[in-house]
Amino acid sequence: MTKLFNDPAAFAEEALAGFCDVYADAVRPVPGGAVRRHRPATPKVAVLAGGGSGHYPAFAGFIGPGLVDGAVVGNIFTSPSAQQAYAVAKAADQGSGVVFAYGNYAGDVMNFGLATERLATEGVAVDNVVVTDDIASAAPGESAKRRGIAGDFTVFKVMGAAAEAGASLAEVVRLGRKANSNTRTIGSAFHGCTFPGADAALFTLGGKQMGLGLGIHGEPGLLNMPLPTADQLGRELVARILAETPDGSGQRIAVVLNGLGSTKYEELFVLWGTVAPLLRGAGYALVMPEVGELVTSLDMAAVSLTVTWLDDELEPLWCAPAESPAYKRGNVASQGDPDSWMGPDGSSVDAVSFTASEESRAYAHNCVAALEAAARAVHDAEAVLGDLDAIAGDGDHGRGMVRGIDAAVVAAGIALDLGGGAGTVLAEAGDSWADRAGGTSGVLWGAGLRSFGENLGDVTAPTSEMLLEAVKAFTARIRELGKAEPGDKTMVDALVPFTAEFRRQLAEGADVAAAWTAAADQATAAAAATAGLRPRLGRARPLAEKSLGTPDPGATSLAMVLTVMGPHLANTQTLAAAKQ
Repeated sequence: MTKLFNDPAAFAEEALAGFCDVYADAVRPVPGGAVRRHRPATPKVAVLAGGGSGHYPAFAGFIGPGLVDGAVVGNIFTSPSAQQAYAVAKAADQGSGVVFAYGNYAGDVMNFGLATERLATEGVAVDNVVVTDDIASAAPGESAKRRGIAGDFTVFKVMGAAAEAGASLAEVVRLGRKANSNTRTIGSAFHGCTFPGADAALFTLGGKQMGLGLGIHGEPGLLNMPLPTADQLGRELVARILAETPDGSGQRIAVVLNGLGSTKYEELFVLWGTVAPLLRGAGYALVMPEVGELVTSLDMAAVSLTVTWLDDELEPLWCAPAESPAYKRGNVASQGDPDSWMGPDGSSVDAVSFTASEESRAYAHNCVAALEAAARAVHDAEAVLGDLDAIAGDGDHGRGMVRGIDAAVVAAGIALDLGGGAGTVLAEAGDSWADRAGGTSGVLWGAGLRSFGENLGDVTAPTSEMLLEAVKAFTARIRELGKAEPGDKTMVDALVPFTAEFRRQLAEGADVAAAWTAAADQATAAAAATAGLRPRLGRARPLAEKSLGTPDPGATSLAMVLTVMGPHLANTQTLAAAKQ
């Protein structure tokens, strides 16, 4: 259990601050994460690792020559926001391009993708390498759907070495993707991890049980089985890895036996005593193997085995020198002068003023009240939402929603005080929600609210038609980013019925308040009905069977938020339609 903390909600920020203080000679804190303290003497491609906290030494522990130039750090098990990724990239960019590397999780893909778009519009050469090494999370024919786990490290190592040697952005990306395509990982868990402040682990196993196919966000394994001996587990892991040997691969491999938080080094060494002879017996030469903690999951008792098939390109990069706070191999070249980066401070609304009509500003007060009502509801439901998410996910949905809505309320209030109308207030609230919450739901809620606000604008109070168009824009943006369809067991399963019912009610002559109430009721019923669905997207997809019987947390929270926001957003006293 994670026992040492102050405010659990501030755990990730405090841990990063402590890390940056301890290793101040090597890393520099920047908005959104950390970067190398010393720039290389010769400008090079900046390799940036990223993801949620709780995985130390991934990701900040790998900052240094021969590895990564910076880390984008989200909350515990939650993807960082697009703003965080953008800020770290601006800090690390040396003029030779930037490449983000991260595991294949929906929130990371969305947020790093949005940051990539923004950087590219500013003329920064930028690309992404997505790690998909977990063989338990999808079938071989669907490898693009696999999540990234401990194979992150070998991909980062190859990319970092290539960049340090002066490779171009395109070459670093090509080599990173090649390393990923040659990497396979399988893991096994013995006990779940515990969030700071939580009363219990995200999952538990019965006596002498093991979960095969774990994730690194506290997800349980895909298959529970009797707890084996170290010999039996070693044979199981090796057999599953070798069954997926890439076509045309050679006989030289990089091997990582990784502990995820509570598995002792001595246990790993015992397991290695089975793994290594099996691999050698299969004809493989083990090149500079690693045994230890490289990608963890808070205090989870678990282990994973990673194999990367090497060739004449990849082997020198795997063996190249590297030095970071958590990892050292060989001797790196001398570093340049300390980085004197000065860049954006991450603020968005407190250094400007806005112009809006009195009517729009009057309705903006309703928007702030709606967000405040949503904040109260989300705080009350935080534990319930977390429990729903822990069934087949990492249990962070409630905490992420709290972080997002709290940030949205603050940003909305600031924008209102600075003269913003309804459009600006909701757009700024959306940006702050995405930045503070991170994760999949954070980027979706943030982008959706921004689209809602942009459709309302600051010129007038909205008519019922304008409100409907804003709802449709909110829905369209979420579907565009999330790529979800009804039936995928996501927030879309509640959002689409809400939008359809709101449109239908208005078309049949209902007033806005009655139409919104009916639509919210429809969303609530649809969210409850997701209990009968199997997830087809996101982290819960590999644990689809375990999700049966439990409503989707994203659909549940969306229906709840729409319900409590309705009396304020659909208040006919401030809608322009009521004044005509």
